[in-house]
Amino acid sequence: METSMTAYFKASIAALALLTVPVAANAENLCRGYGPQTPRDISNTAGSNTATVAFAPEAATLNLCNLHTHTNAEHKGPGFSVFVDDSDHGGFRCNETDTLTEAELVAPESDAFHGVKPGDTIEVHWVFSSCNVSPGKGLGSCLSDSCVNPQLRVEAQTFLVVNDSNALNFMDFAYQDNIVDGLHQPKALPTGTGSPVTFIGSTTGPSYSQAKCSPFQVTWSVRPQCAKVDINSLNAWAEAGNIFQEDHSHGVRQLVTAEELLAPIN
Repeated sequence: METSMTAYFKASIAALALLTVPVAANAENLCRGYGPQTPRDISNTAGSNTATVAFAPEAATLNLCNLHTHTNAEHKGPGFSVFVDDSDHGGFRCNETDTLTEAELVAPESDAFHGVKPGDTIEVHWVFSSCNVSPGKGLGSCLSDSCVNPQLRVEAQTFLVVNDSNALNFMDFAYQDNIVDGLHQPKALPTGTGSPVTFIGSTTGPSYSQAKCSPFQVTWSVRPQCAKVDINSLNAWAEAGNIFQEDHSHGVRQLVTAEELLAPIN
């Protein structure tokens, strides 16, 4: 039976899974008294929210508890700075989107992974927990009745989705029952897309905004450049029946721009 704290955590984060600059919320509409929020422009190091939050340990020392995607990128970065719109399916696109070839944009035979097509941008989140938990559906898998206040870490990579077998294979970064030193781990994390920008933030997803903050604190590690990923490998991940029960890409939380809601990046 779930404790009330566990139920509250699960209910609160159930939704989670610039050509034009978004307008910041009016100061009087900002949520108050919360820790640092996410997503953010990782090129902007400014932030005045100095709530005391410890950085989570490295991903290799934690348990992978969830893996999911968002369409488009929630964060803004050097390689994904093209603003889409301010809807739940807005966010940012990879800068190279308009340079894709006709072959890269051909529709795949399968559409097992919904909400994504060639030419789309996705931001992938590998979520790690300090709790002794196993991977599963939703962020509720990141805690347990005996561990209701975990340290959370999210490793994030933004991908440009293409129909090309020479692009990265998403299955190389999947879980596939991989255990390393007794810990649940992805088969690999992306490399070659720049040194990750690490900072304190929060959970994301379209249920939160600058007026409605997330109360859960997360250590973020966001890679600054896009990489191409083969859409057929995303469909294969869905077809294989991944343990996360992910078969679609989620919406985005709009960029947090108010400095009082952001932690400084050192």
